[in-house]
Amino acid sequence: MSKKLLEPGLPRGFEDSFGKSLLIEKKIKEIIENNFLRYGYAEIKSSPFEYTENIGGLLTDDLNNFSKDIFTFDDKDKKISLRFDLSAPLARIVSEKYLEFAFPFRRFQIAEVFRNETSKTGRGRYRSFFQGDFDQIFLGKVPPQANSEILQIICDTMLDLKFKKEQFKINIFNRKIIDGFLNDLKIKDKNQKFKVLRAIDKFDRIDENFIDLLQKERIDPVSGDKIAGANLSNDQATEVVEFLKLKDLKNLKLESKNELQKEGVKELEEILEILNEDKYLDQVQVDPSRIRGLNYYDSVVFETTINFKVKNKQNKLVELGSVASGGSYAKLCSRFKGGANFEGSGCSFGISRLSYLLLQLDQLQADQKLPVIICTMNKEYFSYANEIASMLRKNNIYTEVYSDPNKNLGKQLTFANKKGNPVACIIGDNEFKDQTITLKNLMAKKGENNQTTIKKENLINEVKKYI
Repeated sequence: MSKKLLEPGLPRGFEDSFGKSLLIEKKIKEIIENNFLRYGYAEIKSSPFEYTENIGGLLTDDLNNFSKDIFTFDDKDKKISLRFDLSAPLARIVSEKYLEFAFPFRRFQIAEVFRNETSKTGRGRYRSFFQGDFDQIFLGKVPPQANSEILQIICDTMLDLKFKKEQFKINIFNRKIIDGFLNDLKIKDKNQKFKVLRAIDKFDRIDENFIDLLQKERIDPVSGDKIAGANLSNDQATEVVEFLKLKDLKNLKLESKNELQKEGVKELEEILEILNEDKYLDQVQVDPSRIRGLNYYDSVVFETTINFKVKNKQNKLVELGSVASGGSYAKLCSRFKGGANFEGSGCSFGISRLSYLLLQLDQLQADQKLPVIICTMNKEYFSYANEIASMLRKNNIYTEVYSDPNKNLGKQLTFANKKGNPVACIIGDNEFKDQTITLKNLMAKKGENNQTTIKKENLINEVKKYI
């Protein structure tokens, strides 16, 4: 019986990267990291695994089954999980190592995270993807200057990624305002309030039937997920919808009736005042529907959205969603021993999502340094080929030696053209005897003189003309 051959393929929601997509992703990481460093953030590296209980229900859509979207494994007598995001590991690290840090603690991390969301993949969303996170952690309250700086970094980074100002918007709000509003509506049950907040977070992605989500169960038309209704009365649901239409801070201030709402409005005013001084205000807008789905945010939240649609894998135009989001939090750290007094604010760039988007826009150019290729006409010339390669590499010129001299020159050059090598160094009988090299410009236009023979001592200067 013949051995069964394996079927090549990947589980849903995962992908391999190579070529242009990988180059763009690396370029995005470089730009994001450079901005983090420019603003004084230090890099940390967290473990890809956490104890499942340390991730907790603050990171999930489902309060009753918080591990539903988490990759979880048995590890003797405890359960461990792949990190869901980079914020929960940060809270654990700060609570565990705080004596080693100076506060405010400014950190960043660019790393892969994992989410077992089989029904939500597509449109740049995967079950494993890269995030670029940066945070400030304080011994006490987060000042408005910290949040305004985060918004500045978002704006600077988006512009460095070659987005035009009219292509993106940073939406900002404060969870205290919506919490105070829901208190006035007599919505005090924890589970009901959670369902209302989850509904509000979907406000911009759901059609005119949004009000139904505030009252009864519905099926999400994009993901197919069953979304539990919040069981609000008609009057309550109507008031929520009207509240979400308040896009002006002055009107929000007028409608703020309790101290919690007023506190939230004041925090927004302070941030926007600083941004106005720094001329970043044009990119920022107040939006009550931007409350972030993760349950650990408790005051200022922000969400960066793209002002146009992109093509999905079925070539249909769709909304991409958020590309950089975050906010302020206290609950993350207070869950741990030693972390009760720490509060933080931060943002996460969706690198994989940005890569998906920028590949379509073709606005960001990622240069690829392709190597020079050395082609030999005889295996006896390999020592000379390696000598030439060593010379080039010592001068920081990427170089490969074609490894099969039994292939004729035509096949070697066909290989080089397919790869996109800019120039070939050809070593044949005459070159070996005279200690010369024939350079062939593989980027030359048809009809141009694309070949010249040079002395070895002139190689570096001549090759640099082609790369």
